[in-house]
Amino acid sequence: MTTTSAGPAPAASARGEGAGRPGRLLLVVLAAQFMALLDTFIVNVAAPTIGTELHASGSQLQLVIAGYTITYAVLLITGARLGDRYGHRRVHLAGLAVFTLASLACGLGQGAEQLIAFRLAQGAGSAVMIPQVLSLIQRTFTGEARVRALGAYAAVLAVGAAAGQVLGGVLVSADLFGTSWRPVFLVNVPVGLALLLVGRRVLPRDDVTGRARRPLDLPGLVLLAAGVCALTLPLVLGQEQGWPLWSWLSLAASAVLFLAFGGHEARLARRGGQPLITPRVLRGPGMGLAVFRIAAVMAVNAGLLFALTLHVQGGLGHSPLRAGLTFAPTAVVFGLVGLTWRNWPRRCQPALIPAGFALTAAAILATALILREGGDGGLALYPAFALVGAGLALGFGPAMTGALSTVRPEDAADASGLLATVTQLGQLIGVAAFGALYLNRLDTPGGPGAHHSADALLWCAFALAALAVMGAVSGLVRIRR
Repeated sequence: MTTTSAGPAPAASARGEGAGRPGRLLLVVLAAQFMALLDTFIVNVAAPTIGTELHASGSQLQLVIAGYTITYAVLLITGARLGDRYGHRRVHLAGLAVFTLASLACGLGQGAEQLIAFRLAQGAGSAVMIPQVLSLIQRTFTGEARVRALGAYAAVLAVGAAAGQVLGGVLVSADLFGTSWRPVFLVNVPVGLALLLVGRRVLPRDDVTGRARRPLDLPGLVLLAAGVCALTLPLVLGQEQGWPLWSWLSLAASAVLFLAFGGHEARLARRGGQPLITPRVLRGPGMGLAVFRIAAVMAVNAGLLFALTLHVQGGLGHSPLRAGLTFAPTAVVFGLVGLTWRNWPRRCQPALIPAGFALTAAAILATALILREGGDGGLALYPAFALVGAGLALGFGPAMTGALSTVRPEDAADASGLLATVTQLGQLIGVAAFGALYLNRLDTPGGPGAHHSADALLWCAFALAALAVMGAVSGLVRIRR
């Protein structure tokens, strides 16, 4: 999960209760970051169990997973600006309170519709809470202390995905007190309450007097949200309902809304306003290509994880714990490669992005072929998953770093916000589009079973590999230029 930042600030601004306790502050904000990151992945492993117990359709399961991402992606930049306007401590704690209450509501939800609504609220709380993490770190630490703090932040991002999948499997398989999937949400409640109590004591008091307050661009927010919903809902619901007329009209409306959003942002920038996404940043060298590659990596990752989770638990009948452990190599290797690729030989750096996408395509196809005909793949499955993680990391890390290195200092916060939003939208599109493809193939004649689920996964793998190949070609074009 990538976050936005309001830009560095001197440590002297960290006055008040939190001053003098930087270690405690770092522990609190990174624990909140870790909890929100877990929630992105922990629900994937629980999805088949949720579907069975709540009698949720495939499209409802997609919305349970994607609902969190919808509000998180749309509100992320606005959440960062709320921190600028009203204080990072105050806004972080408010977002944490919303996230904790929404987690409790999710854990107590009695139907798929309720769970989807509460997941939307969870995403909103996360979008308000998480952008303040980097801002609080930057306010509190300087010099080598900041480098160490940012290293800890990167480590949390690296291990969060793997921990989410494994912890999700443990909690669902344990079936604590007969609660089945509910602990994957309820576990956030005691943690969130503890962070609220400790955070009130250790986070530095806000001093917003004299601070320039960036406007929120509410019209842009409404247009972006409408465009995202108009794109997502037909992708999720269309295949289940036989692609009725409204689904095609909604897809067409999404294009119109995104064009209107772009036009509004451009006009606002020309008038000297503060748009959600600054057009000047989008026109920066290599930024458009980076946006495509980052969105492609996230879409492939989220789409593959969704389809594989349903196949491993629904098709093969494996337990949630085994499913979580099966996917762990992808997340672990993604984190390791993401932390080390900068140290690789300089002459290899230009080829990392296309090589990463090509490796991803090959590893996804290998995974689907290993699982063909309903087999469990044996030990060969784990190296394939590890290669998927390595390829995704090589496609994501250098693209993100290269894009941010080309922007002007005054545009750094806007560029970070743009790429963070693209990261989340990529995941959303991955679950919606590739999840719909898998579920559509699963609904074809052939009946339930591991063999039929493996065929659906293979079709999905072809589409995922095709997108990865497009990412590799885009990287090759960049090298030639």
